[in-house]
Amino acid sequence: MSGTSLDGLDIVYSHIYRQNNKWQFEILQTESIDYDKAFQAKLKSTVEMSAEDLWSFHNEFGNWLGEQVAAFVRHNTLEVDFVSSHGHTVFHQPERGFTCQIGSGQHLANVSGLKVICDFRTNDVALGGQGAPLVPIGDRLFFSGYDFCLNLGGISNISFEKDSERIAYDISPANMLLNYLIKPLGKAYDEGGMTARKGSLNKELLQALNSLLYYQLPYPKSLGYEWFREQLIPLLDNFEDTLENRLHTAVYHICEQISNDIKKEVSSKQARLLVTGGGAKNDFLIELLRNNLKGKCEVIVPETTLIDFKEALVFAFMGVLRECGEVNCLKSVTGASRDSSSGVIYYPS
Repeated sequence: MSGTSLDGLDIVYSHIYRQNNKWQFEILQTESIDYDKAFQAKLKSTVEMSAEDLWSFHNEFGNWLGEQVAAFVRHNTLEVDFVSSHGHTVFHQPERGFTCQIGSGQHLANVSGLKVICDFRTNDVALGGQGAPLVPIGDRLFFSGYDFCLNLGGISNISFEKDSERIAYDISPANMLLNYLIKPLGKAYDEGGMTARKGSLNKELLQALNSLLYYQLPYPKSLGYEWFREQLIPLLDNFEDTLENRLHTAVYHICEQISNDIKKEVSSKQARLLVTGGGAKNDFLIELLRNNLKGKCEVIVPETTLIDFKEALVFAFMGVLRECGEVNCLKSVTGASRDSSSGVIYYPS
């Protein structure tokens, strides 16, 4: 899969199986392929492309994905049942009835020579859902030992059980915001949150960020890059301050939104929160989150492989559930009219 933070392609080779009527997994091989600057710029520009150019790039990206998969399989001498591909989200506007992930499944299948299951979001949107988040099915079936599962990718999203239903939604921007702010220094991301730690809080900016309409909306709800571009970038550009102070304030904003939402759902007992995604490596953010949730929720950061590849693992699992004809999209999460087994299957030719 390729996430909204635009840092690269994550590939996981996993063994997923059922034992004692419970789904289990093993992560056997992984690889992260960084996008070079030109390719990253092209992916970022997809929201501005004409329909013809976007469709052409959809096929080109599918070919490229097929090449990466083929090389990964060849290099590691793997036996593969199928490829489960999320692709890269360009448009996500469920309120208008559409979502678009590029990376043509047919081109991927043809180039890799493998069966492909992809396009996991469209069916849920067609059923009136948000088409996101989708990872909560994995949270429920793989990580039920935690009260909350938080992913800190380009966007922060959370999932948890409430009244015997899985609830999940996007809370706020995360790495998408932090990476945007660090970019003038020529860095892809703020390693360990070291630059943000040096700054001071801009209370005016924090208040403006916390006042965004999205945070007042009830779940189910989800965010996309278009929202970030239209709502957040103009707001940030209105505040003149040092890069360190803006980053520092952004981390405070992310942690406030996350901790406020969790505190609303925590019962009297000490809860357990599993944190994965690139933001789990931002020491400043995790430290602040732990301070905000002290006495309410234990913040657990797992080993690096799970931090980096949990999302790709769960999309592999979504492919397994689709292959078995079992539910992989939950209406309680997305707001769709019903649960569904989503994903389109392509065979190589």
